[in-house]
Amino acid sequence: MARNNAPAIPGGSHALKRRETLTAYLFMLPALCFFAAFVVLPMIMGVVTSMFNYTMKNPVSKETFVGLKNYKDLFHDSVFLRSMGNTFFLVVVTVPSVTLFSLWVSSVIYKMKPGWCSFFRCVFYLPVVTGTVAVVVVWRWMFDGYSGILNYLLKAVGLIDRNIRFLGDTRFAIWCIITIMFTTYVGQPIVLYVAALGNVDQSLVEAAQVDGANNMQVFWRIKWPQIMPTTLYIVVITTINTFQCFSLIQLLTSGGPSGSTNTVMYYLYQNAFSLYKYGYANSMGVILAIVIAILSAIQFKVMSKDVSY
Repeated sequence: MARNNAPAIPGGSHALKRRETLTAYLFMLPALCFFAAFVVLPMIMGVVTSMFNYTMKNPVSKETFVGLKNYKDLFHDSVFLRSMGNTFFLVVVTVPSVTLFSLWVSSVIYKMKPGWCSFFRCVFYLPVVTGTVAVVVVWRWMFDGYSGILNYLLKAVGLIDRNIRFLGDTRFAIWCIITIMFTTYVGQPIVLYVAALGNVDQSLVEAAQVDGANNMQVFWRIKWPQIMPTTLYIVVITTINTFQCFSLIQLLTSGGPSGSTNTVMYYLYQNAFSLYKYGYANSMGVILAIVIAILSAIQFKVMSKDVSY
């Protein structure tokens, strides 16, 4: 029987790879164009215009170029500095509480029967898919200083004698914002943690239990290292979302009372769309982006040491 000993075509495999690569890039081209037009280009324009005295009346030109003056003014702006402090306070309180609470809830419900596990995941995830306006309306009614249910309950159990204007009191307003952020942020981490805990290698867990490890030791020695990639993602995303908090502030307090809930994003919005100081607002956006990038890099550096993919 004759054999087909035809020699392989030189470079045939390379030509095929080039065609496949070209086809892949062509499929990606619409998304890349969209990303460049609506993400990369606005970022570049924001950095450039932050160096100009760009307002409604003053367009970008040689006459309005101010260099780094907007950035220098930011660090002498008491409102901006307080807004940055409020934003950092939100991050410091919200990120650890959301992460720890989500991990605790997930550790409980992932062992339940599939039906109950799905039920609790839906319950905690519901605020995530609910419209922000609807969530704010409900919470505004609960925090109402005259007819709110929270005041009613506190008076019913004897903790207060008179109504508290939660959203109008500098002592409570920021904590009201944190409470709402907490309830709307825990949904996604719980879903992610349940999935991560369900994928833990059970053979390692059983081996540790046979060797006499208790539940805490099993969690920290076996489960925790395997869910570290999920934890890293949750911490970074929650940090970014908290830094970008805007809609809750706008709908609930408008930065008040007395600037106690003002954040960098809301102050940026005020300067851009109320005062029309576009260059000054863009300089805030650049500073905020740099801060988020530095914190994210630190989180990756610190937490990725124990991450194994």
